[in-house]
Amino acid sequence: MTPDQQKAILAIAIHAAFADGAKDESERDEIKRIADNLADTTTAVDLSRLYQDVLLKRLSLAAVSGMLSDLGQRQLAYEMALCVCEADGRQTDGERRFLDELKRLLELPSAEATLIEAEVGALVEQTGFVPPTPARPAAQPASVGATAADLDQSILNYALLNGALEVLPQSWASMAIIPLQIKMVYAIGQAHGVTLDQGHIKEFIAAAGVGLTSQYLEQFGRKLLGGLLGKAAGKSFGKIGSAATGMAFSFATTYALGQVAKRYYAGGRTMDTNLLRDTFNSLLGPAKQMQAQYLPQIQEKAATLSAGEITSLLRA
Repeated sequence: MTPDQQKAILAIAIHAAFADGAKDESERDEIKRIADNLADTTTAVDLSRLYQDVLLKRLSLAAVSGMLSDLGQRQLAYEMALCVCEADGRQTDGERRFLDELKRLLELPSAEATLIEAEVGALVEQTGFVPPTPARPAAQPASVGATAADLDQSILNYALLNGALEVLPQSWASMAIIPLQIKMVYAIGQAHGVTLDQGHIKEFIAAAGVGLTSQYLEQFGRKLLGGLLGKAAGKSFGKIGSAATGMAFSFATTYALGQVAKRYYAGGRTMDTNLLRDTFNSLLGPAKQMQAQYLPQIQEKAATLSAGEITSLLRA
């Protein structure tokens, strides 16, 4: 895959992030941060400039769609855009119009687009909020009245699992990371006798500074630029230089989020947004350093996870 093709797919994902028409400055700031971070991992694509080109309408959706001649690449672009639009578990009218226009511009055969939508739709359906009952023992949630040590182990298990999901070649595997974070927060609340709904948990995650759309963009961007997405051409696109960065990000984000949730619910939910965000940020650095310690476990888990096991982890 050439740098221009990488650029086109990432530009389409950024277009998707703004497809709902929202003018939220925090979302723009977060995506700009992601672009800056990803730009540090590769010289192939200037993502900071790419973000600006999309935001300032210097790079149209039609232009970047026309840069993808290979069917596999066009399928990948549509799948990534669809995942970004589904980041909050629902599609707005603006996002639906965007996706219809994208399908037309990419000239995707109807059968191919329907298959992608069915695969992503099935995963979104499985992330409908239910009490977490992961199939693999390593990700079992803590029970009501669990000790602090039990909760710490449960949080670590979720972090290891999400670190493993980050490096799987399937782009849709990244979609499982946020739902598993939601299930983890639910389990922590439940351990403190608090029953939560999905809306509250998503608001909590956002308040801590972990954006849904921005997480998907960062995960997809690292995979694409790191050469992990072989599906577009049936082979690897070079070294997986960003793999460790990706594992560290998902491991650390999940671990820090779990620790914040543990403090929040243990303290009677008295933290305001600023304190939640400050606490999360203070925990994120140490959690990233922990990733090196647990790298063998992450790699072992990644080697054994299959598509069926991932969907089982999300199914009640």
